[in-house]
Amino acid sequence: MCGITGIIYKNEDTVVCPQRIFNSTELFRKRGPDDAGSWVDRNIGLGHCRLSILDLSPAGHQPMFSDDGRYVAVYNGENYNFSELRRQLEPGGEWKSNSDTEVLIAAYAAWGTACVKRFHGMFAFAIWDRREKVLFAARDRMGVKPFYYHNSFNTFAFASRPRAIFSLLPELSREVDEQALRYYMEIGYVPAPFSIQKEVRKLPPAHFLLLSSKGLHIERYWDFRSIQPEIRWIKRREEDLLDELDEIVSRCVKLRMISDVPLGAFLSGGIDSSLVVAMMAKHTSHPVKTFTIGFSEKEYNESSHARAVAEHLGTDHYCEYMSIDDLLSLMPMFHEEFDEPFYDSSAFPTMAVSRLARRHVTVSLSGDGGDELFGGYHYYQILQRLNYFFKLPENVRKSIAFFVGLSPRHQYKLLSGALSQADMGAAFAFSRSIAKDFNGVLSPGLMGRTMSIRQLFSEASAAFPESLHPSEQGMRLDALYTLPDDYLQKVDLASMAFSLESRDPLLDQDIVEWGMKLPLSWKLRGNVNKYLLRKLAYRYVPRKILDRPKQGFSVPIDKWLRGPLKNWAEERLHDQSLFTNSPMDQQAVLSLWKLHSSGSRNVQPLLWAILMFLDFNN
Repeated sequence: MCGITGIIYKNEDTVVCPQRIFNSTELFRKRGPDDAGSWVDRNIGLGHCRLSILDLSPAGHQPMFSDDGRYVAVYNGENYNFSELRRQLEPGGEWKSNSDTEVLIAAYAAWGTACVKRFHGMFAFAIWDRREKVLFAARDRMGVKPFYYHNSFNTFAFASRPRAIFSLLPELSREVDEQALRYYMEIGYVPAPFSIQKEVRKLPPAHFLLLSSKGLHIERYWDFRSIQPEIRWIKRREEDLLDELDEIVSRCVKLRMISDVPLGAFLSGGIDSSLVVAMMAKHTSHPVKTFTIGFSEKEYNESSHARAVAEHLGTDHYCEYMSIDDLLSLMPMFHEEFDEPFYDSSAFPTMAVSRLARRHVTVSLSGDGGDELFGGYHYYQILQRLNYFFKLPENVRKSIAFFVGLSPRHQYKLLSGALSQADMGAAFAFSRSIAKDFNGVLSPGLMGRTMSIRQLFSEASAAFPESLHPSEQGMRLDALYTLPDDYLQKVDLASMAFSLESRDPLLDQDIVEWGMKLPLSWKLRGNVNKYLLRKLAYRYVPRKILDRPKQGFSVPIDKWLRGPLKNWAEERLHDQSLFTNSPMDQQAVLSLWKLHSSGSRNVQPLLWAILMFLDFNN
């Protein structure tokens, strides 16, 4: 796993400063502490830092050149099928390394931009064609690895993190993008192609770009949005489906166990991580190393569930117990590594478990993706139930919403809010929003100039099959946006902060495509979520161990804001200077703070997002 950076001046008379490439690369050396390199050729410069996973020898050094010197590449990630691609490319000359980077370059030389369709893995890379003066860059299908870029009349720059771009171009404006800010305040993250700053963009997952004398061209090379669920699968035998899914998941896990360094897995004791560890145990004669963070506070502690799974599977299990307040010690590193405002507080335990894992391994597998593909989140069951009410006449539905809203209980008020929306798409956007029914804090002018998250979701849904159930639409929207721009970004940054590579077997394209074909009835059945994946996990871990309410990897930010973080938060929210360059209404924010600190309502998600933005913006 690595960090990449680069700059191209479109005027060939403008010369790249080698020191800027070096400084830019040094900003994320934690992503690649084992090696670093840079290359400058007049108006172009590339930088790379390396966490050695495959071919630990100097032959894997980057930037890497093709045999003839025509192509030079910087690459962050892993292509798990590189051995297969290597066989397809032979006899293409002698291989100098056992590195997938060398295969990447050869694949581009042989197949052009179509090469990216053959890659199974997680990646963000850039290849410069020195003869044609064309840059080819791409990001993996599900957005596991980040790729940020800046494009202007004179300059193109890219990097694994925004801070590296600003190091390359210190004169670049850091003005906040109003549209990105609105999305962030509504949903808690910034969806691609936006970033929080106007001058920087994210290459969306499953896209590549070409930069040439003709300009910048961006194209999607893979698309799960329009995959139609296979209706005939509804009547298939459960055992047949389980056998098929078993084979696919097993194969994808095995691919991700290819490594020249120690390897383990995160284990929460839930369905997804337990299944991944069980599959790993199938493919090794040694106990799998597994890692869990335990908390003294019972309501946040998953360690006993993880231990039960570990004992059943015979893993070499490591658990570090922390008090919730111990996680506060990670706050300085959090602000250092998360260089965009990041609302998801589960970043803290993710950093803690990554730190634990890195003491023993260099690569760790996770269960990310199972919820979005197979129906794990409670939102999807809510949508399934709401769908009945949205089939009623509008006046009837809104009358129901009115009477439900009369209840003093918070969850009924939220149900009323969802029922009051214009349609099911808006209901999903409402249920996914961190703002919910709280008063907005952004200026009316900004709101008038920008789109809502509901509008973004509506545009994306236009690519879905017409007959797709609202619950499945929610899963696909999460897979398109929430997964890459929140959850995967969190894991990438938290693991890379400790020079740990995280791999996600459930996000292999074969599993994603299979999951999109699977009808809803095999995902949500009665009160059971993730039905088929759950049944597969039962093949390896007893049901009595796995069946428990979903906890999530969370921390009590709501309590922190009324306890150890109260003074810190109050000082910032009352500091008028922090709002001077912000389109937020300070009085509206203080009203939210009063509501939360008094205990009247839990306004934690929105308040934390505001605090993270204020820290970022000042």
